Amino acid sequence: MHSFTIMVDTSCDLPTEYLEENNIEMIPIPFHIDGVQHNEGRWQEISDIDFYAALGNGSVAGTALINPESFVEIFSDYTARCEDLLIITLSSGLSGTYQNSVIALDEVKEKHPGCNIFTVDSINAAGGIGVLTMLAVNKRKEGLSVSETAQWLEEKKNSCISLFTVDDLMFLHRGGRLSKVSAVAGSIIGIKPLLNVAPDGTLKLKDKVRGRKAALEKLASQMKRSLAPGSTPSPVLISHSDCAEHAQRLAAKIKATMNVGEIIIMMMGPVIGAHVGPGTVALFFEGDMTRTEYETKFYSK
Repeated sequence: MHSFTIMVDTSCDLPTEYLEENNIEMIPIPFHIDGVQHNEGRWQEISDIDFYAALGNGSVAGTALINPESFVEIFSDYTARCEDLLIITLSSGLSGTYQNSVIALDEVKEKHPGCNIFTVDSINAAGGIGVLTMLAVNKRKEGLSVSETAQWLEEKKNSCISLFTVDDLMFLHRGGRLSKVSAVAGSIIGIKPLLNVAPDGTLKLKDKVRGRKAALEKLASQMKRSLAPGSTPSPVLISHSDCAEHAQRLAAKIKATMNVGEIIIMMMGPVIGAHVGPGTVALFFEGDMTRTEYETKFYSK
């Protein structure tokens, strides 16, 4: 028997099998492509291959917010059943999803002050939320309560490092996640931009290298720099937007140069894919330094 339910939004991208095996519920972030809105989970009306093929052919995709009313309905349902709930959301630096969950929770608590529901801002996205979720599952298995797990996540979340490379920064610019100056600067032909999720949960362009091979090697080397000698990070999540061979190449590089535990390769869903476009490879893991420390050590000049 699980002591509480863990819920994530559909930006998380963890495999369905893992979600089902570990009693993890999912709330969909609406996304649209060419004006057609999809609300029923990840791939209900369009396949992953077709989604990224459409983006590559010029289709326009975007996302909407989960409104407070949807959260109120969920929180009220759990409260009525006297069940504990922990929800981990997409970064507040990228979306208003977390803010809407807080608005909803405040409303529910006014009527039911004893409700045992906690919402955590991941300050992350995609596999970064996935790493936090898997760590939360481990803490639940260890017997921590919902409030203890939420508090532990608040202390741990800045150690979940997210690094990625994209083919076209203009997807991020069009979605409002990156300035036009940064997008243009990183869109030179043959140059692959390297980005990360900053400590405040926003996206930052950090470096540029020539070619995809060099970009994947740089992702692996950045991971290694954040680990202490003898460290064995687990899990390590690698997500991709319809470029599985590049994700597998990155996994092989990591295995060849570091001691790691479980590596999970997964397809990036449309909520994040709408903003990064096809050809994205992203790496997520728990580092031995916080993102703040990483930024200070390697990027402060």
